[in-house]
Amino acid sequence: MQPAQYLALAAMLFTTGVVGVLTRRNSIIIFMSIELMLNAVNLTLVTFARMNGNLDGQVLAFFVMIVAAAEVVVGLAIIMSVFRRKASASVDDAKTLKW
Repeated sequence: MQPAQYLALAAMLFTTGVVGVLTRRNSIIIFMSIELMLNAVNLTLVTFARMNGNLDGQVLAFFVMIVAAAEVVVGLAIIMSVFRRKASASVDDAKTLKW
């Protein structure tokens, strides 16, 4: 594959993630859309690193993956906490964040 094809794929993944965040109301779907956007950014970073022949983008992508893993832990804990209180995963039910 050519680098332009990787960048086009990353743009499509990022667009899909943005559409998922903006149009869906379920917090799990929004969470997965954010992860999709992070993976699109990682693909872009690795593609540019490969094009330039250095490892800077790959190292940055590794840090993005670490942040994404931490986000998964904290995000799923918040979603589970809201689900236990409200019995729903909708972001409309969690908009006040008051118990």
